[in-house]
Amino acid sequence: MTVDLAIIGSGGAAFAAAIAARRQNRSVVMVERGTVGGTCVNTGCVVPSKALLAAAEARHVALSAAHLPGVRASAEQVAFGELIAGKDELVTDLRAEKYTGLAAEYGWELIGGVASFDDGPALHVELHDGGSRRITAEHYLVATGSYPWTPPIEGIEAIDYLTSTSAMELDALPSSMLVLGGGYVGLEQAQLFARLGTEVTVVTRSQLASAEEPEISEELARIFTDEGITTHSHSRVIAVHQDSHDHVVATVESDDGSTRELRAERLLVATGRRTATDGLGLEQLGVRLDGQGNVLVDDELRTTHPRIWAAGDVTGHPRFVYVAGAHGAIVVDNAFGHAGRTVNYHHLPRVTFTGPSIAAAGLTETQAQQTGHDCETRVLPLKHVPRARVNRDPRGLVKLVADRGTGRLLGAHVLADGAGDVIATAVYALANHMTVHDMAELWQPYLTMAEALKLAAQTFTRDITQLSCCAA
Repeated sequence: MTVDLAIIGSGGAAFAAAIAARRQNRSVVMVERGTVGGTCVNTGCVVPSKALLAAAEARHVALSAAHLPGVRASAEQVAFGELIAGKDELVTDLRAEKYTGLAAEYGWELIGGVASFDDGPALHVELHDGGSRRITAEHYLVATGSYPWTPPIEGIEAIDYLTSTSAMELDALPSSMLVLGGGYVGLEQAQLFARLGTEVTVVTRSQLASAEEPEISEELARIFTDEGITTHSHSRVIAVHQDSHDHVVATVESDDGSTRELRAERLLVATGRRTATDGLGLEQLGVRLDGQGNVLVDDELRTTHPRIWAAGDVTGHPRFVYVAGAHGAIVVDNAFGHAGRTVNYHHLPRVTFTGPSIAAAGLTETQAQQTGHDCETRVLPLKHVPRARVNRDPRGLVKLVADRGTGRLLGAHVLADGAGDVIATAVYALANHMTVHDMAELWQPYLTMAEALKLAAQTFTRDITQLSCCAA
């Protein structure tokens, strides 16, 4: 068969491209080797960051409600099997509603099989139900995403360890868990299981949330400790084995050279992801990959072959579903309309769904200095934010990074309940090159957590502790 656009993969980038192409009345075929929907709907955005984290948060709130005067609450042990079954039902419904149903509605063929490139170029597809097909297209899109990566650790092959995917398929709640990794996946899942009742220990090569500002990392570490989560930072697991009770025993080496042994019922490896490009046959067509297997693309997302494009995680660009979605639409415009569209990550937001959550946009203080800015910063603890005071939860902070000479906002970093909603204001401020002085004078609704950004901006020119609670 011959089509306008042939897509390998069925995640966010793939569906965004297919929808954009069909809106231009282009013929599309999509090939998926696994489960339709990619990481987001199956193991990522919906799980754990939404459905299971919401359940864990509800239990945590019930157990910690004693800090509110006059409130009495409790929570029983989690019916974990019911929780996972509910998650599975939600995922199945969303997959049908937002993926397979949309493919049928827009009218493109979704093929189950393993695709690889042949000379031509063309796609050779080994079908799941037997047989094969050959597909030629005017343009091809590689949108195969990424998968959890496990580092080389002595004895790891003999351990039935968990990944971010398989942890969501457990049928029983572990009594204890050792989590390797302090990035967003490790942090979210560590706190998720801890709040459901598992005894959790985290081991991380640097500090928790090492990509974030150090003030946020330090505050998050205190929050984890207060919630009973043990952390070993600046450490690495060098060997693992199973003991006579079928528990995992990990040998952990600290940066100072000392070692200790940690035991847990289950081991969760959350040490990052790698691009899924193996077996695609890209190199034989002259498509270049980097040392991590990422597909190298130009500013318009074209590979080193003029008819082959790449989008989403497979490019090594920021691994967020909204980046993948933007990529898919850009590829279609550039491939068929020669639009010359490029991607601008200047004000790209990111969110880690811990409790409280982490959100950031723009540059960190270190990044600003590395790019030549003479910058100044302000850190506002949430104890100075009326909404946090009213909630009786002052955990967290806001940090703003600004250019010293112009006052232009360079970066915003938030640790707070609802930080992902708060950061939206900073995204618009960054996109419009606003100064912290502009932000200090903007309207902000009182009593909201978003007001924290305005208060943080005001600290560049005044002592906010000398203001009344709703003074501008």
